[in-house]
Amino acid sequence: MRILITADPEIEVPPRLYGGIERIVDGLVRRLSAGGHEVCLVARSGSRCPADVLHPWSGASSLSRADTVRNGIALWRAVRAFKPDVIHSFSRLAYLTPLLRGAVPIIMSFQRDPTVRTVGTAVKLAAPDVLRFTGCSDYIAACGRRAGGEWRGIPNFFEIESLDFRPSVAADAPLCFLSRVESIKGADWAIAIARRTGNRLVIAGNHAKTGIEGEYWRTRIEPWIGRDGIEYVGPVDDAQKNTALGQARAMVVPIQWNEPFGIVFAEALGCGTPVISCPRGALPEIVRQGVDGFLIKSIEEGCEAVAKLDTIDRAGCRRRAEQEYSPDAVVARYVELYGIARSALKSRP
Repeated sequence: MRILITADPEIEVPPRLYGGIERIVDGLVRRLSAGGHEVCLVARSGSRCPADVLHPWSGASSLSRADTVRNGIALWRAVRAFKPDVIHSFSRLAYLTPLLRGAVPIIMSFQRDPTVRTVGTAVKLAAPDVLRFTGCSDYIAACGRRAGGEWRGIPNFFEIESLDFRPSVAADAPLCFLSRVESIKGADWAIAIARRTGNRLVIAGNHAKTGIEGEYWRTRIEPWIGRDGIEYVGPVDDAQKNTALGQARAMVVPIQWNEPFGIVFAEALGCGTPVISCPRGALPEIVRQGVDGFLIKSIEEGCEAVAKLDTIDRAGCRRRAEQEYSPDAVVARYVELYGIARSALKSRP
């Protein structure tokens, strides 16, 4: 197949540092190419992703109305030049407007809650069978269905071979909090759970210095650093993340919001490390209660979960990550969807 993929104009593909969706797009392009597909990437100028063709955006900002018009035209021109069998967008839905009445199937992927009004408008404008949607979780797909259209959840993936599986850890191994240290991630809950259960806790991630979240850090987190086994190591790179997750008894990130997906939870499972979090957003899709970890509704339940960590099979956590969140597993689901979209459009009267 000839597949055209887009990423937002602000981000390079792949990212120079950690990145998020940039890594997903880069990995998708590489694996599609390895599978014999021809891939065109429409992305920020200077992107180093090894697509067969790279078309740069004309506008630099997703928030600029003028750049939105420029990028819609740039995408239309890229489609005319490359002649794809399918378009897969990880960028703004508005850029697809000139293509919604065309004859090329479009997959629009969302990493966060879709805007119902915008999606609903696109569904009304699109020709039959042209436009389909994916969410990075079933939770996001369910949010999108409120606006109409055909949706399915396809999770993000990570380079699972880059994470070492740890079949066991020491009895006194610490718990780990790995995420941005802010209120919606539940870092204060993680500290309370660790202190009440007598476990060490390694906190990894950056934090705000100003505003409400800066105050949260200064009043709810910082006073405990260096006390009762609570350690803060700051932001971590991939190698440090591998170590922090792999050496932990569990990753404890008790989210206080509806997480769209949360790749770090899948990465923890890839190390064989159980997850303790809350049943919000996509977490019930990632963590099967009592199998891959525990979903809790209070600090007290978190303490009970820590006491039951020895019942979790770390090898089972790794298998779960391989089956659901490895690049091969996820890319195969996208390729299947591309085929479905092409067949539906070809059979249209």
